[in-house]
Amino acid sequence: MPDGFCLTTEAYRSGAVPEGAVLAAYERLGGGPVAVRSSATAEDLPGASFAGQQDTVLDVEGEDALLAAIRLCWASVDSERAVAYRAGQGLETADVAMAVVVQRMVAPTAAGVMFTANPLTGTRTETVVDAVAGLGTGVVDGTRNTDHYVLPGNGTLPGQEDRGCLSADQLRELQRTGQRVQRALGSPQDIEFAYDAEDALWLLQSRAITTLFPLPPGTDPVRGDPRVYMEVGHMQGLRRPVTPMGVSVLRATTRRWLQVVGVDDAVVDLFLVDIGGRLFMDLTGFVRSPRLHARVPDMVQVYGPAVARGVRRVLDDPRYAPRPPRPGRRAFSPGATARLLLAVVPASLLGALRALARPAAARERAFHELERVRRQRWTAPADTASRIRSAAGLQDATMTGPMMRSLPPLWAALLAQAVAGRLLRGILRPGELNATLRGMPHNVTTQMDLQLWSVAESARPHRGLLLSTDPDELAARFSRGELPEFGLTAFLEEYGMRGSAEIDVGSPRWADDPTPVFAALAGYLQVTDPDQAPPARFARAAAEAEAALADLVDRARRTRPLRARLAGSLLRRSRELAGLRELPKFLWLTPLAQVRGQLLAAGAELTGRGLLEQSEDIMFLTLGEALEAAHGADLRAVVTRRRREHDREARRRQVPGLLLSDGTNPQALPDGAADEHGPDALVGQPAATGVATGPVRIVHHPSEARLRPGDILVAPTTDPGWTPLFLTLGGLITETGSTIAHGPTVAREYGIPAVICVPDATTRLTEGQTVTVDGATGLIRMHAAEPTTGDGAGR
Repeated sequence: MPDGFCLTTEAYRSGAVPEGAVLAAYERLGGGPVAVRSSATAEDLPGASFAGQQDTVLDVEGEDALLAAIRLCWASVDSERAVAYRAGQGLETADVAMAVVVQRMVAPTAAGVMFTANPLTGTRTETVVDAVAGLGTGVVDGTRNTDHYVLPGNGTLPGQEDRGCLSADQLRELQRTGQRVQRALGSPQDIEFAYDAEDALWLLQSRAITTLFPLPPGTDPVRGDPRVYMEVGHMQGLRRPVTPMGVSVLRATTRRWLQVVGVDDAVVDLFLVDIGGRLFMDLTGFVRSPRLHARVPDMVQVYGPAVARGVRRVLDDPRYAPRPPRPGRRAFSPGATARLLLAVVPASLLGALRALARPAAARERAFHELERVRRQRWTAPADTASRIRSAAGLQDATMTGPMMRSLPPLWAALLAQAVAGRLLRGILRPGELNATLRGMPHNVTTQMDLQLWSVAESARPHRGLLLSTDPDELAARFSRGELPEFGLTAFLEEYGMRGSAEIDVGSPRWADDPTPVFAALAGYLQVTDPDQAPPARFARAAAEAEAALADLVDRARRTRPLRARLAGSLLRRSRELAGLRELPKFLWLTPLAQVRGQLLAAGAELTGRGLLEQSEDIMFLTLGEALEAAHGADLRAVVTRRRREHDREARRRQVPGLLLSDGTNPQALPDGAADEHGPDALVGQPAATGVATGPVRIVHHPSEARLRPGDILVAPTTDPGWTPLFLTLGGLITETGSTIAHGPTVAREYGIPAVICVPDATTRLTEGQTVTVDGATGLIRMHAAEPTTGDGAGR
């Protein structure tokens, strides 16, 4: 690096530049032009690089100019962009201080920026270089066209030899040097560099690349066995990171369930891979299977077209060509898969056929299982370790008994829909099958949302208070008993175990924090048109579904009378049973709430013994670690580190749907495909038929929602904790999901047009922008009109 000196944060905190010391150091440097670089204490953190947020001044020459440049760097700590960046990263401002680095100015023939991992695709084995002739400021500030190089990890430079301002030898030197810096600093780096007239390479500064998604645990991106993972947590609304305890409980439950059906519990490590706090599934065994290789894209189509396209790219990679499993290599073996199918499928198929034959009896049996679980009572163990061991097993009986017995009606509904769809092939129009699933009866989530509407109706005398006060303040007043009673207490007694990301035992429930409930009530209270009241919308959706079913069967009868009759019967049976889709999970939430309660009680006891700072800290341990703490281990440092990592990952807006073990996101690879619908359209997966036009409302968590009737909700994903917001929506757009996941299911039942699996929807759309959502085709049209803040309207 160029010679220089550093003015420490002590000088900044003193409020005065030590002119004598600075000028003496400048003189020892030999005077002449220097670069004056800011280096604030909040910079270059693991999750926040601060690249370009504070000032750097180049070609500074002379004593007065040097002192002025230092003061300019100091002042940039409080610049509007730096303050906004810190706020966006959730960083405190009070203790920020500024050091200043003064370096001898290099007169470059070429300069630029090198990333030791590909910042766009995440690939850790690629080096990316952008360079220009002369000063590198044109690269950093984006004012000049750059020479762009992507260097593979094998040392070859295909098509890049002596192209642009850097030679092949310089590119190789850069890559070798970047790898040395990365090894020395322990993570991929963003490095500014320059070549001078003597062809000497100067490294001007280096910072960690903070946007890369974490690597899968235990993988070596260079020498390790290539593997491919698919993110599956979004199927349960888990886009924020899951707490360590949440992952531990899910793994323990899945492991015991697999043991019951006779499958090796080591498979759990493939089903649930924790990467950056998100839940992934290891697909490598499927991709490399000679029998399944070509079928994998169709198998994952339910997770969205973007994931399926990404898998097709993986199949073209020779590293993932079909091959027999290696001895000792973990994989989804045909034997394990067969045992799982033999243990589950026969009973499931028999139960599904029984449900199709007698749907009313099947519903009665399913709801009986729910009531039996909800009536069950658990005895609290006497000591901390027993509490934790008890919590680990509270779900076992429910998962392997009542929950499994409540599934056949759902399978029957799915089977009926699939068979009806095949019978009506060639007659069905886009979205027509989904149209028959609107206004579905017997859905516990729908019933919950309509019950909350009844609470809102009771709360109308307090409308002014509930609309003028922030939901978080209302939640605080409610917990202190300072709000009038309008039925919310009874609602939370029935549904308080629900919430966003509710299968994560570490995630708060509505009983813990009813802020999202108050946000939903605020939206309900803005509905003044009786025809737009949720009960009316639900009834209208049911009537429209019955009409769509009758029309479909009538058209089919003209050419295929027998098929039409059978398809109609199957679709009607599906309507009688598909509403039970939410019941198994709803049933599971009762013991899961008990698990959470036991763990929090254990956390409180550990806090009282000085082993944790607060009861919620136990959620940042695993079940095994919690037992260690119960036996006296002080794991507070572990909790602090994991909380910091969890908070950093919670700010991550984009999570890859697919991830390779070298960090590559296959969905981010360029494919050169043209957008046939033009720049004013986005395309996703149709999820709930209908068309709606309204203003976009971007929401990352239900507690943040400020929705008005007719708004188009745009979210990363949704789960039942979001559905109270649906009752007043015009339409729904999500970045991830599946047509059989909770959000789209409830959207169909409410008659809300929905398009899912729209990549980067929360960043490509803007707040207040008017869009039209077509839930039958998956097309979203962005209108050229000025953004609106008024009510939207949609049908």
